Amino acid sequence: MRKTITGVVVGAVAALGLITPAYAISDTTADLSVLHGIPDTPVDVYVNGELTLDDFQPGDLAGPLDLAAGDYEVVLTAPDAADASEPVLGPISVTLEANTSYTAVAHLNEAGEPTVTPFVNDISETAAGEGRLTVRHTAAAPAVDVLAGGDAVIEGLANPDEASLDLAAGTIEASVAAAGTTDPVIGPAPVEVQEGVLTIVYAWGSLEDDNLDIAVQTIDGLHSAPEGVNSGTGGQLAERDAMMQAMVLVGGFALLAAAATTGVVVARARANR
Repeated sequence: MRKTITGVVVGAVAALGLITPAYAISDTTADLSVLHGIPDTPVDVYVNGELTLDDFQPGDLAGPLDLAAGDYEVVLTAPDAADASEPVLGPISVTLEANTSYTAVAHLNEAGEPTVTPFVNDISETAAGEGRLTVRHTAAAPAVDVLAGGDAVIEGLANPDEASLDLAAGTIEASVAAAGTTDPVIGPAPVEVQEGVLTIVYAWGSLEDDNLDIAVQTIDGLHSAPEGVNSGTGGQLAERDAMMQAMVLVGGFALLAAAATTGVVVARARANR
């Protein structure tokens, strides 16, 4: 069974008691989310010998989490392992730099082998009326083109690369096709570009195994005149947003969402929806 270091940061946070609001990124902390992008591979995650994440599932997104800058060591085991003495992967050291927003993605490389890629999220300001769209290729598939309304807007994107565009706010019909073609292998699916929001679309899964999928992450607070804090949301658990906002207003924070205003979840769009 192929395993991954998907839960490294989540596990470290839970083990060390470091979950804080997403806006707390500072000169001594890093803001990090974790995406599990390896199909059919639930894992248990141990941090410093302690079970900190149980049965983390493919397609799930955790965070954003506010972590002290530094090194974290984790071990991954098969689900329900008795302890960390028989790792399927690890021990693994992960280093986070302060004052930086990351998403660590456990995924398949182009050859179909499990790996992890830490992406740095571009949370620089966007112009008024615009949002930022970032596409990340984390699937076991050759280079792809990203289409919007049938036209290629990103060409030749290879695993594990990314490409970004600042676009006028609105909804686009996005799809992913093999490089140089227009026949979608994922999508088309609606992707909302929101003003002052970084929308990150991940292609994950395996072309050969016919389980390609999309995950969407959002990070707010990119407005030219800051109007919010970094957070995330997605369709799978969007119904929780209002409740989380109310909790923030009264000073409470949802432990698993670890978000300041809207929470972070994964919005999946199945292939050929």
